[in-house]
Amino acid sequence: MNVLVIGATSAIAAEAAALYTARGDRLHLIGRNPEKLAAVVSRCEGASSQAADFCQLDDNAGVIARALAELGRIDIALIAHGDLGDQLASERRFDEAEHILRVNFTSVVSLLVPLANAMEAAKSGRLGVITSVAGDRGRPRNYTYGAAKGALNIYLQGLRTRLYPAGVSVTTLKLGPVDSPMTTAHAKHALFGKPAAVARSIVRAIDGRADEAYVPSFWRAIMPIVKHTPERLFQRLPFLSGR
Repeated sequence: MNVLVIGATSAIAAEAAALYTARGDRLHLIGRNPEKLAAVVSRCEGASSQAADFCQLDDNAGVIARALAELGRIDIALIAHGDLGDQLASERRFDEAEHILRVNFTSVVSLLVPLANAMEAAKSGRLGVITSVAGDRGRPRNYTYGAAKGALNIYLQGLRTRLYPAGVSVTTLKLGPVDSPMTTAHAKHALFGKPAAVARSIVRAIDGRADEAYVPSFWRAIMPIVKHTPERLFQRLPFLSGR
C-alpha cells in the first residue's frame, strides 16, 4: 500500500506511520517542522517526505501534487494535523479565532479537495481524518476548536457520501483527549488516551473502512450523553460546562 501521512510529526501520526512501515507499506510523510519530520522519517525505513505549512492554503494543492508524484498513487491518506489554540485569546481576538479555524478546518479542506479528486478519479482509496469529540458539542473550555472540528465532521459526512460510488472510503476519527505534546498544559485523567494505542485504533478503523470511529472507543458511549443533555441542565453542570 502507498500511504500518505499529513501532519506526520504529531505524536499520534508518528506512531501510525511506524505501524504502516512495520507492515511493509510505502510512506510519504508531510509535516511542518523539518527537524521533527526527520526524526519520524528515521523510524520509517524507505519513507519519502516533504515539509509544508498547511496554513498556507494556496500551496496545499501543490503539496498533494508532489505527494502523488512521489507515490504514483495514494491508497491510504491520514490527515492528522491540528492545534487546540488558545480559547480565551480566541474570545477576545479574531486573529486567534481565525487561526484555530484555519488550522483545524479550512487547511484540512484545502488538502481534502485535491486528495478526494485524485481518489475519485482512481476509483479507489481510503481517507482517514482526525477530528475530535469536541466537535460534538460546544463547551466553554474549547468551543472555537470544537466549532472547527464540528464543521469538519459535517464536511466529511458529505464527502463520504459523494465518494461512495467511486469506492473511496472516508473515516471520521473522533478522538478524545490524548496524552501528547498538544495537551502538555492540561491536567491528565483516566480518560486520556495514549498515542500508541490511539494510533492502533486509527489504523484499524481506516483499514476497516469505518464511517466514523470514536477513539478510544468508550467515547462512543459518553458523547451521546454530552451531546443530548438539555441546554438548561448542561449549563448547570460544571463538569460539562465549566472551563
